[in-house]
Amino acid sequence: MLQFYDLLFKVICAILFSCNAGFCFAKTLMRRCSRRASGSGSAAQKLRARTALKACGVRGFLQERMYAMSFKVLAVGDTVGPPGLEYIQRRLRAIKRELEADFVVVNGENANVVGCTPRQADALLDAGADCVTLGNHTWTRWELQPYLDDSIRVIRPANYAPQCPGRGCVSLDTPAGEVLVVNLIGRFTLDPNTDNPFLTADDILGQTGAKIILVDFHAEATSEKLAMGYFLDGRVSAVWGTHTHVQTSDARVLPNGTGYVTDLGMTGPVESVIGIKPEQSIGKFLGDVPRRYECAHGKAKLEGALFTIDEATGRCLEAWTVRYL
Repeated sequence: MLQFYDLLFKVICAILFSCNAGFCFAKTLMRRCSRRASGSGSAAQKLRARTALKACGVRGFLQERMYAMSFKVLAVGDTVGPPGLEYIQRRLRAIKRELEADFVVVNGENANVVGCTPRQADALLDAGADCVTLGNHTWTRWELQPYLDDSIRVIRPANYAPQCPGRGCVSLDTPAGEVLVVNLIGRFTLDPNTDNPFLTADDILGQTGAKIILVDFHAEATSEKLAMGYFLDGRVSAVWGTHTHVQTSDARVLPNGTGYVTDLGMTGPVESVIGIKPEQSIGKFLGDVPRRYECAHGKAKLEGALFTIDEATGRCLEAWTVRYL
């Protein structure tokens, strides 16, 4: 009897995979079968379930098919100062190969500690980034302003005023088709003199036909980031937060298929207070006279998240955070 059900299950999966419409249902079957193999029940029942899976090779077949149609996106947290930039130049391509990432988005907001220069933006692209996003320090380096008009793959928040240099989103061609990258900035405690990021996102989505859409939301408040995640759930492939430089542990796929994490973290010095020398940060909280931020030195790290996206639907299959020292 067990062999009969094994054969029946395999036939059903083969039929489902003959068309894309059955793909999601087949994935559900795979997950249920996996749970059955490791869930509650007697040891004998678990062993029989595992034996059935192994005998017909269904789980491996389903997983192979699922990931053969996927597009992996590596999102890298805020690059901070020389340690962060040098780490990316030295390690990004190797990390991309290790994770089998097809596309890389790097936030370059703090490559110059505060802001980013054209030379640093080019260095991030040369190191393997497919797109560079920015944030609230976009205008700190004046020389970046004309550069943003000329550089397609370096974008600033889309909800800055329309007369500002540069663009807030970019559509790039990839082997998986068109990929739209959107950069937004939050308004809570950052810059209230910006357009509403939620309405801006609505406007952008109404003008694109791309299936794979990635959103870097540069914001302070976790509540504002979470709200954006749910607002865009099912409408974009992935939403990740940047700006706080502290990686959160909530990477997941939201109910309607959008990958999400509240903050990617940062790429920069390990022994620091969000990239700055600890003694300077402590002095600020003690009431010292304000002075220009000084980047910490020493060993660096890269933090971010990896999103596995279904090429056919644009929905996220998996999301998890990464950290390299």
